[in-house]
Amino acid sequence: MRTIWAGLAASCAVAITACSSNPSAEQTAAKVEDRQPVTQAQAVPQAPVAAVDLTSVRPASSAASVLKDPNNILSKRSVFFEYDSFTIRDEFKPLVEAHARYLRDNASARMLIQGNTDERGSREYNLALGQKRADAMKKMLLLLGAREEQIESVSLGEEKPRAQGGDAAAHAQNRRDDILYAGEY
Repeated sequence: MRTIWAGLAASCAVAITACSSNPSAEQTAAKVEDRQPVTQAQAVPQAPVAAVDLTSVRPASSAASVLKDPNNILSKRSVFFEYDSFTIRDEFKPLVEAHARYLRDNASARMLIQGNTDERGSREYNLALGQKRADAMKKMLLLLGAREEQIESVSLGEEKPRAQGGDAAAHAQNRRDDILYAGEY
């Protein structure tokens, strides 16, 4: 019986050793794209945003006016993204949360989210990335209480640049989602 167990243990040791491998000379590591981080000078300038209490009920005419009040967070309508990303940055989450509260508290409100990219990449790639950006914001709005029928998300890709030029500042301005409410589109 001991010889059977000893043989079985030896077989397992050989099998484990055979499964481990060392990389051969033919195998090479995957190439990593070298990207430079955005410096403070290249970052999109942001004006301070005032907090707003959207928990109280307002008449319909008042609800529309908060969207245009420059002192209200709801007048801010763009969310900017890092290069080749569709993740909403932490600095824009309060803005998205405020718009979600507005939609939640105003059942008749309708929103269009336009996903945009800079001109780098193919047209097809940029359309897909713009859609991912718009859908990411829509998903966040839905998770925060807005309803599906209130929000439409579309991609404009590189077709509607905010800034002209091929420098980092222009690219940063063009990587964005724009929020439009019914009557604005």
